[in-house]
Amino acid sequence: MKQSLRDLAALVARLGVGGIFFANGWAKLEDGLKITGAKFLEQGAPAPGAWATVTMLAELIGGALLIAGLAVSITGLILFAEALAVFLVAPPLNPISLNELILLGAASLLLAVVGAGRVSVDHMVVIRRRESQAADEFAADTEADQVIAALKEPEEKPEKPAEPAPKTEQAPSSSEDTAPHPKPRTTAKEPGNGEEVTTAPGDTLVAGRKKPAPRNRRPSTD
Repeated sequence: MKQSLRDLAALVARLGVGGIFFANGWAKLEDGLKITGAKFLEQGAPAPGAWATVTMLAELIGGALLIAGLAVSITGLILFAEALAVFLVAPPLNPISLNELILLGAASLLLAVVGAGRVSVDHMVVIRRRESQAADEFAADTEADQVIAALKEPEEKPEKPAEPAPKTEQAPSSSEDTAPHPKPRTTAKEPGNGEEVTTAPGDTLVAGRKKPAPRNRRPSTD
């Protein structure tokens, strides 16, 4: 709220002070440089032609800049210097009186120090400048990050993929090893004819013949 009131007060002061300066300069322009210079000569001002030109341009251009709110800090100082010079060198010309000249000079100095407020061209220029600076800083930071990332990439070694764990063969459990295994057989030569005979455990060779192992007989039930 306070900032809004300050902006409104700055706008009113700019319009009032700038409007009076512009009107006074416009009056001098309508009278012409010769008539204005003659008036300054009557009041004892040195170089009346130069005084007429400088004061007319300062009041016209400075008043317009104050109204628009452009370069208020510089414009306010110029108008204050012009009012002070007129006050010291020669009495003010109509329609501005001596009191009005003092008030205009003081108001110009105040505007130069305080600023134009947010309702001004200066404020819009400052905003755009800050946005441009922020964009430039962001671009510079992004570029720096990219350069740092590019320098770090060659140093980083690619990670090797994890090797799978070797598979271990599990021994068959006792429950699985229940199938019957065949009995080993041996080969021997039959006496007498030298023929090879394959025998199983329990078999015997009798008179050149293989005698099978005796089988278990079942007990009779008689």
